[in-house]
Amino acid sequence: MLGFAFEQPACGQLRTSNELRKRGVLVSPGGVRSIWLRYDLATFNFKGRLKALEARMAQEGIVLTESQLAAMERAREGEEARGETETGHPGYLGAQDTYYVGNIKGVGHIYQRRRS
Repeated sequence: MLGFAFEQPACGQLRTSNELRKRGVLVSPGGVRSIWLRYDLATFNFKGRLKALEARMAQEGIVLTESQLAAMERAREGEEARGETETGHPGYLGAQDTYYVGNIKGVGHIYQRRRS
């Protein structure tokens, strides 16, 4: 099971369970998650399976497959996309949230706006 986690790091627990079942290993999706939690592989990002894969690559000198490289690139792009927005000075950038409150007969839909 751990080998499959490194083989296909982008697969979730349900797909991992199904793929292992095809190989003759019967384990539930909850069982997969339980084992992943034990070995700190429960998350896909660079805090979980990809971090472990990079460590294994550095220690053992393994060559990554195309699917492993693609998974790492997708995760890196996702990590880079998140971040803070820089502004010229404090208060320059604002945000607005709109919440649906309800409906009043004869008036229509009521929304609440919040600015920050």
